[in-house]
Amino acid sequence: MEMDKDIVIVGAGISGLATSLGLHRYGLQSLVLESSESLRTTGFALTLWTNAWRSLDALGVGDYLRQLSLAFRGFQIANVDTGLPSGEVLLEESTCGNYEARCVRRKDLLQTLAKELPEGTIRYSSKVVSIEESGHLKLVHLADGCVIRAKVLIGCDGVNSVVAKWLGFKKPIRVGRSAIRGYVEFPAAHGFKPQIYAYFGGGVRFGFAPCDDKSIYWFCTFKPSTATGHENMSDNPVLLKEFVLRKTANVPKEVYGIVERTELESISCAELKMRLPWDILIWDFAKSSICLVGDALHPMTPDLGQGGSSALEDCIMLARCIGECFPKMTSRKFGEEKEDVNVKMAAFNKGLENYAKERRWRSFSLIATAFVVGFIQESDNKFIRFLRERFLSKYTVPTLLWMADFDCGKLNIP
Repeated sequence: MEMDKDIVIVGAGISGLATSLGLHRYGLQSLVLESSESLRTTGFALTLWTNAWRSLDALGVGDYLRQLSLAFRGFQIANVDTGLPSGEVLLEESTCGNYEARCVRRKDLLQTLAKELPEGTIRYSSKVVSIEESGHLKLVHLADGCVIRAKVLIGCDGVNSVVAKWLGFKKPIRVGRSAIRGYVEFPAAHGFKPQIYAYFGGGVRFGFAPCDDKSIYWFCTFKPSTATGHENMSDNPVLLKEFVLRKTANVPKEVYGIVERTELESISCAELKMRLPWDILIWDFAKSSICLVGDALHPMTPDLGQGGSSALEDCIMLARCIGECFPKMTSRKFGEEKEDVNVKMAAFNKGLENYAKERRWRSFSLIATAFVVGFIQESDNKFIRFLRERFLSKYTVPTLLWMADFDCGKLNIP
């Protein structure tokens, strides 16, 4: 089977759905290809920062999602080896600018974005196996044998992006760390304040944040060297849980209890990867009517908590860059006449060029900063630990807030 589509987006994750919705706000229709049979909720939840909420407001879904989450008041930082607090930062006392931070269930976010899209926008069970170029068209071959002739192709297909590979990008590199994530629901109120709790030391970073009054999302990033005896635990939730419990043995019992009561099916583990930041500067990630968004463009370590938030930035800026190049054509599809196609393809490529200019250095700084922050936070080197505990820890939160205080602007819909 073959079909023609004007704009095809690969991946129905956060970036894919948000990009489609942004384009839809400009009257530009797209087809979103998702390899899974339904929306993917791997990761359970994520923290969305100031830049993300500005993006969600631009899409018109921010206020609805605020009703499903708690606004954080600050950070509580402690030592994982002793369980003793080492500092607390109240967001209202920060001098880093205006900000907003909440932990949102991934399922809530994806479903909210999806329900705003026209029926039939998402095509499930549609795994992309290869891409070809034929004139101004991109031939997208799917595992089921279908071939989609796309005039525009947007890669929102994550860390192992097929679209990024086609553009010539190298695979993201392993950073030598992994992240265990968990989600737990309580039968009654859990009693924790609406803030981010972080424990450092011993080569791990453990933290958690309430999604609402009865649910909590937690994470533990670590180096393989700290998991002696658990080398093959990545696919074994029993071993993952045992490892986290062992590493958090000295934290307060109510914190320990968060992991202890987490069901095995609500625990996952993933190896952390990142794109080399200078690859963003060297390679074209928006050319020939193809571009990258989100983790397909700038996979980074989770140390800034900016994976989902920065992806939403990309979506707004891409939609605006494209939409503003179609001021008189947003209600029409591409025509089949050669002159009409050429005019619109030129407009789209101009939009991609503008998008690349706006996102290149921002993407570079996000990747680089996240790596440096993670190195400082998790290093078990005695000298780095001394610097972290005595001097560097006080700069961590301001850095997080500073990187999050980015305004992607609004969708200037005519």
